[in-house]
Amino acid sequence: MKPRPAPIDGVPASRVQLPEGSSSSAVDALRARFPRIDEATWRSRFAQGRVLDDAGLPLAAHARVTAGMTLYYYREVVDELAIPFTEQVLHEDADLLVVDKPHFLPVMPAGAYVRESLLFRLQQTLKNADIVPLHRIDRGTAGLVMFSVNPATRDAYQGLFRDRAIRKHYEALAPALPNTRFPLVRRSRLERGEPFFRMREVPGEANSESRIDVLDRDGDVWRYALEPVTGKKHQLRVHMATLGAPIINDAFYPDLQEQAADRYSFPLKLLARSLAFMDPLTGDAREFRSALALELPKPISAA
Repeated sequence: MKPRPAPIDGVPASRVQLPEGSSSSAVDALRARFPRIDEATWRSRFAQGRVLDDAGLPLAAHARVTAGMTLYYYREVVDELAIPFTEQVLHEDADLLVVDKPHFLPVMPAGAYVRESLLFRLQQTLKNADIVPLHRIDRGTAGLVMFSVNPATRDAYQGLFRDRAIRKHYEALAPALPNTRFPLVRRSRLERGEPFFRMREVPGEANSESRIDVLDRDGDVWRYALEPVTGKKHQLRVHMATLGAPIINDAFYPDLQEQAADRYSFPLKLLARSLAFMDPLTGDAREFRSALALELPKPISAA
């Protein structure tokens, strides 16, 4: 894969590969791929040279593109809201960066967030445009994210995730399940649902697997240990909701709540607690643990 184009004004280039049926103009192909972004926004990006071809050269809006082509574009958000939480760097060496991400902060630029993303913040703070996330966690989830800082060793560490050679442990707070035997393994087939950002379980061969146990059974809210064997989007959230114990403050599962501004006092009670693996360069066992903790939800006072 060719190197990603350099950032513009500190904003990294986003990459998209056009799907089947994309034989059209560049602007129409991108509108079809991202229907939530209006035509005026795309034409403005083309006019500013913020849409590039696979060679990293500015692309005209009317240029012909075909299925399978790779394009790059630069996101921009007017009046982007600041997220009032700070990340913490836990480990940094010549190859890896391990960071505690706060709730509400996205890992990558997406949607309404560009500069208010963990990647952008780290690239600016550490003055390193080579920082690339090796995996992602949801915007609402807090905890560990591991980044590559060295292009020469990046593929070796990416292989840990491709080959499922890295153990990821999470903690969650959710309603008690006194009639369920733990530990258990939840396997199911997950596919995109409606709206597009939600996942759902459907009949068919399982493509997701989660191991679930209980750490603390005190009260009506239990502390669970979760290990995603696979890495499907929203996997842990869907599996917990399907078991009858949706993670506390989950606005997507089991039912989609009305979308509104972030409620910072009610974070999703899901934490990426630890990452453990054999280092592909040295053969040493390595483990990183989050310094964050999930607080039990505060009881609502009687009037």
